[in-house]
Amino acid sequence: MMEMKEKKFLTVAPFECAWRKDLKFREAGRGCVAFEAFAHNDVTLVFRENVGSQHYHYKRDNSPHYTVILGSHRNKRLKIEVDGKTVVDVAGVGLCCSSEFKSYWISICDGLISIGKGRYPFQNLVFQWLDSNPNCSVRYVGLSSWDKHVGYRNVNVLPITHNHISLWKHVESGELEGEEEGEDELNGEYMDYEKWGLENFLENSELSDMVFIFDTEEMHIPAHKAILVASGNFPFSFSEDVVKLPAVTYPVLHAFLQYIYTGQTKIPESQLGSLRALGLHFEVMSLVKQCEQNIEWFKLNKKLFDSGKSMELSYPSTRTHYCATFPLGLPVNIQKLRQLLITGKYSDVNIYIEGHGLVAQAHKVILSLWSVPFAKMFTNGMSETMSSEVSLRDVSPEAFKAMLEFMYSGELDMEATVVAGALLLQILFLADQFGVTLLHQECCKTLLECLSEDSVCSILQVVASVPSCKLIEETCQRKVAMHFDYCTTASIDFILLDKTTFSNIIQHPDLTVTSEEKVLNAILMWGMKAKDLYGWEVVDELMINSFPEQLFGERLQSVHDLLPFVRFPLLPYALLKKLEKSSISRHIHNFDNLVKEAISYVENGARLENDQNIRFQHRRSSYKELQYIRDGDSNGVLYFAGTSYGEHQWVNPVLSKRITITASSPPSRYTDPKVLVSRTYQGTSFTGPRMEGGHNCAWWAVDLGQEHQLMCNYYTLRQDGSRAFMRSWNLQGSLDGKNWTNLRVHENDQTVCKPGQFASWPIIGPNALLPFRFFRVIMTGQTTDASNPWNFCICFLELYGYFH
Repeated sequence: MMEMKEKKFLTVAPFECAWRKDLKFREAGRGCVAFEAFAHNDVTLVFRENVGSQHYHYKRDNSPHYTVILGSHRNKRLKIEVDGKTVVDVAGVGLCCSSEFKSYWISICDGLISIGKGRYPFQNLVFQWLDSNPNCSVRYVGLSSWDKHVGYRNVNVLPITHNHISLWKHVESGELEGEEEGEDELNGEYMDYEKWGLENFLENSELSDMVFIFDTEEMHIPAHKAILVASGNFPFSFSEDVVKLPAVTYPVLHAFLQYIYTGQTKIPESQLGSLRALGLHFEVMSLVKQCEQNIEWFKLNKKLFDSGKSMELSYPSTRTHYCATFPLGLPVNIQKLRQLLITGKYSDVNIYIEGHGLVAQAHKVILSLWSVPFAKMFTNGMSETMSSEVSLRDVSPEAFKAMLEFMYSGELDMEATVVAGALLLQILFLADQFGVTLLHQECCKTLLECLSEDSVCSILQVVASVPSCKLIEETCQRKVAMHFDYCTTASIDFILLDKTTFSNIIQHPDLTVTSEEKVLNAILMWGMKAKDLYGWEVVDELMINSFPEQLFGERLQSVHDLLPFVRFPLLPYALLKKLEKSSISRHIHNFDNLVKEAISYVENGARLENDQNIRFQHRRSSYKELQYIRDGDSNGVLYFAGTSYGEHQWVNPVLSKRITITASSPPSRYTDPKVLVSRTYQGTSFTGPRMEGGHNCAWWAVDLGQEHQLMCNYYTLRQDGSRAFMRSWNLQGSLDGKNWTNLRVHENDQTVCKPGQFASWPIIGPNALLPFRFFRVIMTGQTTDASNPWNFCICFLELYGYFH
């Protein structure tokens, strides 16, 4: 089950820039960033080869970079700068919005900068500019501002491919390809699905369920009850399928229906009155208003135009949408459409799902507007063409109803579908199966926005089988690779991935692990289709009395293929010797060869000829292990920051600005951030309380900086010289400094009982495998000091784990 992560908002202060390690193009010079922004002006994105600092500003950058500014000059201009020099400065009124978040995307491909608005990358292009001397090294994306705060959220970096547009605008599902030649046509005109709309059914007998009889010669024009009823007041009965209009001429009726079916029409000025009368008769009030406005306008300007001039009428849609599609942009009342679906009024098809009976009474024309498979089903002579029943199997009724709701409203109920994450995946699968392109896009975008370490494997299992979800699949694979330890330790969902997907993750260039042993364990568990989490030692014990064919079954060959991707030479020598003597080595020849090769490599001091082989190289995205040895040691992260990450002698990292420490009370003589990471004992060091969420609390917090994260597995505190011993407190981690995750909870913990005492605790469980930038120790209950029970009295803090 997928869970929606709490919305993350990033606010960038004036003249600052936010950098995140995941905001990085996969390929230098090529990538797309999609995001939402909230600002009065100057939504600013910077693209450069390397990550900048928090106080970086593009105006002071001497290195090559691109800068794109949306809403410059008080939200009136769009600007592009190259290395600080303005190359584009064009009018772009209203690019930013200070009342709500707006969606944008910016892509760079070999110097071609494309800028668009809306939730879907590569659609709704606003501006393009080609750099004649392209910078093909830009890779990192910075989120910046000018003189006012800018809010960002839902920021995603996507790859650029030769077929990137089709990733978001696929036309038909794979099962429709390669059909019989005769089935590729739908009356010879419906195959260009991107241009297919309600206008294709205008005056078309296909799927019509009524006719207009007009003029004295009783001519006939077919129409569709559901469309008409949702557009005005047409008093049909269930059995009535004829409406007689003897006084109406064809040009007037044609203009009337064209306005309903397309949202626009053209009619001679002399017939405006007749069109208005027809609109008034059936209460199509937007058309009536358009006619009246044009009649009045013509009266005022009749000297300028001939009386025979044709007038253009357009439905004044006030709703913006990513695409002009039914029912948006048309004079159709969405509430009336929804009511037709709820009541089944004027329906011409009953939809049954095996095992669930009747699930909907729908309208063939509306289903056909959205879905090529449904359109073919109802028009190409299949059994459903003449029948009023459709039977489906292996379909979730809840997902199908959600898809129908989208077809009748043009909107997906985001809150309901995201809360029920499995439902969103089922809707995605249905949208692909029935070719409902825009619903497919909506599901893809929502999945990207709510993707988390806990949900990514279950999502990947589904999208890997859907060809049109290639972008989602690649994003999920990268997510698993970057959080490999967590995704293969917090749950066994990864066991269900197919070989190709799992192999892609193991070989991913962004694979981030704390140890190659984790990769080995994951491959063995995957190969055995493990039902529990365990390491290679358990497999070794099982193999004493068994054979590889019995343990791995049909995945044995896959295990043989995957084992070479473990970088055995990076394992500790002592562990390699254990593996050499293991039952796994005795039974799996490939495994034994890889272990012996690694031992030889280590023993020969890395002088083998094949040391350029990737198996002998450290992963560029791996973590540095900083493990706890003893209280007050020099192995922790904060000490490491004081050495400029191993570059020189130790300097207090607060003074050198490598890290930032804050407290719940203002700085003072005895609330000094630099004391907490100093190597000198301080007799009095505390932070006072503050009110948060209506409760007292006191805390010390550490910010490792924008470029650094830590998987914390141990931490140390030291009591100051007082006897105000803490009893209830938590160690927490955060990515943004606002939303906190408990790493260890202490309730009535009496470990600290002496002034000046050190105390250390391990972090266990899945959260120890999550990387965080911010950490804080927060007191949740009173100390043993009755006079100042909320003073948090510690003089030293150190964190350990895997540092990146």
